[in-house]
Amino acid sequence: MHLGLDLGTSGLKAVLTGDAGQVLAQASAPLTLSHPHPLWSEQDPEAWWDATVAALAALRRQHDLSGLRGIGLAGQMHGAVLLDGADQLLRPAILWNDGRSQAECAALEAAEPRSRAITGNLAMPGFTAPKLLWLRRHEPAIFARIRRVLLPKDWLRLRLVGEAVSEMSDAAGTLWLDLAARRWSPEMLAATDLSLNHMPRLVEGTEVSGRLRADAAARLGLPAGIPVAGGAGDNAAGAVGIGCVAPGDAFVSLGTSGVVFVSDSGFRPDPGRAVHAFCHALPGIWHRMAVILSAAASLAWLARATGTAEAALLAELDQAGLAAPGRLVFLPYLSGERTPHNDAAAAGCFFGLTDATSRADMTRAVLEGVAFALADGLDALQAQGGHIPALTAIGGGARSAAWLRILAAALDRPILATEGGEVGPALGAARLARLACGEGSLAEVCSKPAIAARHEPDPALAEALAPRRQAYRRLYPALRDLFAETVEREAPA
Repeated sequence: MHLGLDLGTSGLKAVLTGDAGQVLAQASAPLTLSHPHPLWSEQDPEAWWDATVAALAALRRQHDLSGLRGIGLAGQMHGAVLLDGADQLLRPAILWNDGRSQAECAALEAAEPRSRAITGNLAMPGFTAPKLLWLRRHEPAIFARIRRVLLPKDWLRLRLVGEAVSEMSDAAGTLWLDLAARRWSPEMLAATDLSLNHMPRLVEGTEVSGRLRADAAARLGLPAGIPVAGGAGDNAAGAVGIGCVAPGDAFVSLGTSGVVFVSDSGFRPDPGRAVHAFCHALPGIWHRMAVILSAAASLAWLARATGTAEAALLAELDQAGLAAPGRLVFLPYLSGERTPHNDAAAAGCFFGLTDATSRADMTRAVLEGVAFALADGLDALQAQGGHIPALTAIGGGARSAAWLRILAAALDRPILATEGGEVGPALGAARLARLACGEGSLAEVCSKPAIAARHEPDPALAEALAPRRQAYRRLYPALRDLFAETVEREAPA
């Protein structure tokens, strides 16, 4: 048996797999976010450990874990966990969807003019390195005490194995990694007044990063000494979970954030279009992503705002139908945006509300707005050439057939729903644990799941979406300056 732990933004998921890779049991524990100021997003890492303890307790109630042979880790990317010389936390972690460091992105690229060539990416507020420049400027006393910077899942690893270790796919999202060489970049670290001494040791996702300490094993009810794999950032782990490991394999993720992901045989950066080029979790493989910051998070927001369960919103939409006329458009920029706009100040909004607008209309607009944003991302990924013919859907939002139908029409691509696609990164983490333990080849472990449904583009639905997508694409340029002015007024002194 192998265990995959996925440290997400809204919760921690644990998945147990059997000798053949089948899912035996799964459990989760919720997490909450803190937003002390506009654009800020933080979490207390101690809550991650508490969630791990809770999820493992729930998993033990379902299945005997005494035969567990390995653990894999996946997690939210880009977060900054700051530790002192005794590995004690200095402040709450600054997360991937935190947008406070927009000005520091320009400062970082000015400090190291080769930044985009080294990292393969445009400096964005969500990445880790600009957060450290923000801390140096606004919290200098804390910055002076920093002795180690870890990514979220790697802080969890520190609790598990007692050593600071990261892996290539997650490290690629820091702006401190030399992407082509798959090693830390002294030049990028120097641009943020850090050095190699501040960084964890690097391994590949399929390598053993350490072994479970006796005290952590006792707390979690697991066998001591079992190997912990390098693991992966959440999207690379999701790719491993659905067998998206060969060049050209692609998926669309409807998690808290939204992603269009394609695997590559080599390093193919395109920072000018705000495309992410990262290392994959597997040696010698890279990938590119178009990322939006609020996908399933947009539907969750609507559910909270209307006091209606997500399932009830989707049921109302099923009754109302997907191809209904109307002009209502939703911008899903609830936490800013990355691809293609790279604008932390961008905000969500509805356009076209009337006294006849129903809750089902709003649900439809939210699902369409996310699909339109992902369609823009697909266009950015294909701009340098290379057609993506179909996409497998993963993430919690992939449970909605209506959303997948909208995606197929908006992206003009078949969308494939797989069996167990909602398990996502935790399954990929368990697969990486199996590989690290030497229990199967890449082809055996990273097989593609069975296709449960294939959603072809519906011409009638595409025709209904077309005018709303045109309006969607005009709205951001019209509102961009107003977004920026609003954030400047609300910024803390």
